[in-house]
Amino acid sequence: MKTAARRQPDRTRQTLLECAFEEMHRSGFRAASLDAILESSGVTKGALYHHFGSKTQLGYAVVEEVVRPWIEAAWRPVLDADNCIDAAVAVCRELTRTRSAHAIEYGCPFNNLINEMSPIDEGFRKRLQSILDEWRAGIVEAMRRGQARGVVRADVAPEDAAAFIISSIEGGVGLAKSKRSREFLESSMRGLVDYLESLRARSGAHPAQAAAVPAASSKTSKG
Repeated sequence: MKTAARRQPDRTRQTLLECAFEEMHRSGFRAASLDAILESSGVTKGALYHHFGSKTQLGYAVVEEVVRPWIEAAWRPVLDADNCIDAAVAVCRELTRTRSAHAIEYGCPFNNLINEMSPIDEGFRKRLQSILDEWRAGIVEAMRRGQARGVVRADVAPEDAAAFIISSIEGGVGLAKSKRSREFLESSMRGLVDYLESLRARSGAHPAQAAAVPAASSKTSKG
């Protein structure tokens, strides 16, 4: 009984975070309704303020405890893979396949918050920038390992490639949201897959030889 009593506040907090995330994704942070969050979560206003103190603190917690793990989970296969190109291509194709009409309508919650809140709230900006920095650093590390293993061309600048990859993903989703177009998202992701394929070193090449390999052009089918 005591254990269950200790776990109840954790469940309440997690429910609030999940419902707040959904409301923020639909409406943006500033327009997000606390009443809507309370109604969907079944939690009292007193409990909300007990856990978070303010709407802003709730928003910060959503960034750290929902958005950050979501980004990390999506890209963990790339960061841990022996072949980062194969893994990144697979992730891009899976993201394209699983993007729902909801995502096309409302966009990427991470990118939405960057555009809405970074210019006006330093707390949001720092937290979102930290996620972006860690995401980029993870891709850079994976690409450097790939270069050491002869998987990635040695003449590729990992920092530049990582920035381009992230920008392509977030820009593609953002513009697909603006156009309400899954076709646009699929097209942009096919372009990103072509770019990733161009980073491959020649099969069997020693890392020191990979720099001499020109960028490849690879066409992928719409899927």
